[in-house]
Amino acid sequence: MAEKATTEFWRDIKPIANVFKADAKAETYIANAPTDDERYYVPFSETVSSRPLWISPSQNKWADILMAKSAGLVNRHYHPHEVFAYTISGKWGYLEHDWTATAGDFIYETPGEGHTLVAYEHEDPMRTFFVVKGPLIWLDEDGNADGYFDVHDYIKLCKDHYEKVGIGADYVESLFR
Repeated sequence: MAEKATTEFWRDIKPIANVFKADAKAETYIANAPTDDERYYVPFSETVSSRPLWISPSQNKWADILMAKSAGLVNRHYHPHEVFAYTISGKWGYLEHDWTATAGDFIYETPGEGHTLVAYEHEDPMRTFFVVKGPLIWLDEDGNADGYFDVHDYIKLCKDHYEKVGIGADYVESLFR
């Protein structure tokens, strides 16, 4: 239940009794999403990791916090679908663009974009909230397709990591919506 209002003008408004339709799933609430507990960050590359927050296997979509504690590189990839990003801390960008994102910056990536994601050295770790509709198409140095990564690969990566660090593979399923 939400915290009880004390002085707010809406304090006497009653909550809706029947919040969810019969077939609706509950919302996902994760306190302190950009946690410092590194067990929740799944290694995505040698220098970048991902904390899954929400996963939709049926939509091939996920939301996560991407983190690099120092200079980092995911790899070159192409998005056939849109991506949304909001920078929480640190500094990051794409080698192919003329901007560098810092805390508070929002980025909308259009479908059909290929780029090389990098995190810069910064006093704060790079933490960025992403909403990704997969797949990601891995690219070689010339920009040619060299593999893919979709929600099912992400789920396996997360389950393997969470089992290894003692959180348990089934934790990932609690994020399915």
